[in-house]
Amino acid sequence: MKLLTIHRTLALAASLIAVLGTRPAEAQLTMAQAQQAVDAAEAEARENGWNLTIYVADAEGVPMYLRRMDEANPRTTDIVRMKVVAVLETGGTSGAYGQGLAAGTQDSIPGAIHYEGGIPIIMNGEIVGAMAASGARGSQDAQVVRVGLAAIGAEPAG
Repeated sequence: MKLLTIHRTLALAASLIAVLGTRPAEAQLTMAQAQQAVDAAEAEARENGWNLTIYVADAEGVPMYLRRMDEANPRTTDIVRMKVVAVLETGGTSGAYGQGLAAGTQDSIPGAIHYEGGIPIIMNGEIVGAMAASGARGSQDAQVVRVGLAAIGAEPAG
């Protein structure tokens, strides 16, 4: 009898997981979303003839996905990481960080860079990570990132 009750409980739990999904109640960025965002961003970069490095990190700054396109400058791998630092430390874009530095309203952040092209990943009103691109003009890097974020349904930021 107890075995039957345990079996029914497990079946109910499996049904709930199937209906509700396996994601925790709080917003979380998945590896599949990171890859989807990078794929969309790369397609936008290729369409425009830009050779970029594209990077996604979770909300704690842990790397999730990095792609350096052929002919992208190797230095861009460092730059995307520094853009992500600016995003996660300020909660805004790396370009807004640069504007704050220029205006004197933002303190310098060790390991951060002020170039445009780093944007927070916002889902359900919560920052779940950051995405950055580097290798073109800052506005072009940001354009590519916005395309990537739109592909995963992230909320617009800055």
